[in-house]
Amino acid sequence: MTQTKSLRLTVAEKSQFLSRCYGWMAFALFLSAVVAYFTAANLFTQTLDGHMQLSYLGKMLFAGRGMGFMLLCFLEIAVVIFLTAKIRTMSVFTARFSFILYSVINGISLSSIFAVYQIASIANAFLATSATFVVMCIYGSKTKSDLTKLGRYCVMGLLGILLATLLHFILEFFTGAPLAMLDLLVSIATVLVFTGLTAYDSQKILKTAENSKNTDDYKKVAILGALELYLDFINILLALLKLFGKRKD
Repeated sequence: MTQTKSLRLTVAEKSQFLSRCYGWMAFALFLSAVVAYFTAANLFTQTLDGHMQLSYLGKMLFAGRGMGFMLLCFLEIAVVIFLTAKIRTMSVFTARFSFILYSVINGISLSSIFAVYQIASIANAFLATSATFVVMCIYGSKTKSDLTKLGRYCVMGLLGILLATLLHFILEFFTGAPLAMLDLLVSIATVLVFTGLTAYDSQKILKTAENSKNTDDYKKVAILGALELYLDFINILLALLKLFGKRKD
């Protein structure tokens, strides 16, 4: 009976693996941005008298107090759960397809930021997120310190954010009044938590790659790592937009 051995990555192989992760993540971000931009451009249509109204696509997404966007949110969660739960047993093709599908669905969801925020604000938030992301990725992949404890704290912080967001949604739904202070605190916490998770995930995916049993596992771990880093990036970006973004008139 043949025994499978974990891969032992050299420095060059670690660099190659991270490049693969970042490459897939960058591709997914680009795809989401393109989908978001073109979706936003087609949310409204001009009537014969010059007024703007929701297009058929816009009505699908905004109808029923945004039920279309809520459906997209559930689809995103379903794809993430499927990808993370089945990553070891699915094929490399299925892993890649699932990740691409997720980035397209998320791109449609993100179309609202192009409809709400000024392009300059989106660009500034993207640059700030990119700088933060790069610094934390370098730290996470190069540090000799074990970031497991940091990861635990960040996960606890993430649970707190989810509970606060749920509370925010319930209170706003029943009172009809915006809760600016709670929204501000959640956005600040989101930036801090996902900044920490970026460093933790960068270290974790390297460890996971070293425990891969074969080349296919290695490729699938790269996709899963790209997904985790993609989520870190997007959440920091959205939180920064909430904090500093200038809305359209």
